[in-house]
Amino acid sequence: MKYLLAIIGFLLASPFVAVADQPNLVLILADDLGFGDVGYQGAPDIKTPHIDRLAAQGITFTNMRANCTVCSPTRAALMTGRYADRVGVPGVIRTAPENSWGYFTPGVPTIADRLSAVGYHTAIVGKWHLGLQSPNTPNDRGFDFFHGFLGDMMDDYYHHRRGGINFMRRDREEIDPEGHATNLFTDWAIDYIRQRQSDSKTPFFLYLPYNAPHFPIQPPAEWLEQTKVRFPELDAKRAQNVAFVEHLDHNVGRFLDALDEAGFREKTVVAFSSDNGGSLPHGQRNLPWRDGKQSHYDGGLRVPFLIRPTDAELAGTKCDYRGLTFDLAATFIDLAQAKSDPESDAVSLKPALDGKTMPQEDRELYFVRREGNNRYAGGAYHAVIRGRWKLLRNDPFSPLELYDLRLDPHETNNVIGKHSKIANQLKASLRRHIQQGGRVAWQP
Repeated sequence: MKYLLAIIGFLLASPFVAVADQPNLVLILADDLGFGDVGYQGAPDIKTPHIDRLAAQGITFTNMRANCTVCSPTRAALMTGRYADRVGVPGVIRTAPENSWGYFTPGVPTIADRLSAVGYHTAIVGKWHLGLQSPNTPNDRGFDFFHGFLGDMMDDYYHHRRGGINFMRRDREEIDPEGHATNLFTDWAIDYIRQRQSDSKTPFFLYLPYNAPHFPIQPPAEWLEQTKVRFPELDAKRAQNVAFVEHLDHNVGRFLDALDEAGFREKTVVAFSSDNGGSLPHGQRNLPWRDGKQSHYDGGLRVPFLIRPTDAELAGTKCDYRGLTFDLAATFIDLAQAKSDPESDAVSLKPALDGKTMPQEDRELYFVRREGNNRYAGGAYHAVIRGRWKLLRNDPFSPLELYDLRLDPHETNNVIGKHSKIANQLKASLRRHIQQGGRVAWQP
């Protein structure tokens, strides 16, 4: 009841107000897509013409990181514009309670709540991964429409189960569709776009989070065969990933074409990113950055990040602003002229979308992940970036490391023994972040 009252209170404080000239907003999120696994960033073996098209038509942000090195925390941050542990999600939310390391705090307004308050129709098509039941399903958290998968990963892209449980839903109804999940999510997103044509005066927000290319790496057979013909000497794991990413790119292209055909191109802002870096054991690539998914080295955090604004004159431009995935929440709220969150940790990228220079304040970036297997034993590990310096560790028990990103962007030389004063300053900041996150329950 208290969570329901909190949502009602938010809506009362932010009455429905339609605002002129609101753009439609689309956020496409890939799952575990490596920084070096897209064509526009130099992938030597993967062709991603449709993601590359977004880059050519919009702004490439060259210096962005995911909020976390794994799924749920980035998604919680993206939905709220707050650091993930401040909304109860320091780790992955899973089916089994004993192996779940987050609980998305009910009552915290989401981007969907805020956009709904200014007249947007809000939808999610794809992977949710922030709760399996009320009060934390998409329809409970501000979305008018949900067509997708509640859970974390699928055991099979064709059978859509997780541990034998069907988490496919249309709103609150369990469904059991046939087909590859990437194709299904694209079909459903296109259906949604076509439905919005009948009410073109109402702006929409579509969140399209794919579960590809998250393992199991399972491209359709014909896509894998094409890759093997093209690269007969390619390692089997790499070949599967190449085919999987190219199949995802094909579906992104199908969706973008449908958006254009529906007449929404000139009034729709489209953003594209990934929830974290690629998984090295599954043949994914994050070059030139060190390591991959689960790691606080930049291979686990650096992600592709594109925004196609409504201003066509910005096509093909680049922005080197250093930010995080959840800045998209602040940006979309800003573009919609919706009520901002006084507790937000995110920064709006709207100046860049207006062709202006982003403010160059010395912004601090914070990262946390909690996990439960033997390497982590339920503990959390953290990282913080301030200016040229990055303090990190990759499990709760290893010593902290310090890197000078200006001189050593690929994090090869740990200098914590040479810069104790800098390290202590960052440790003090880290303590404050941990204390703030510690005020929020992460178990139900």
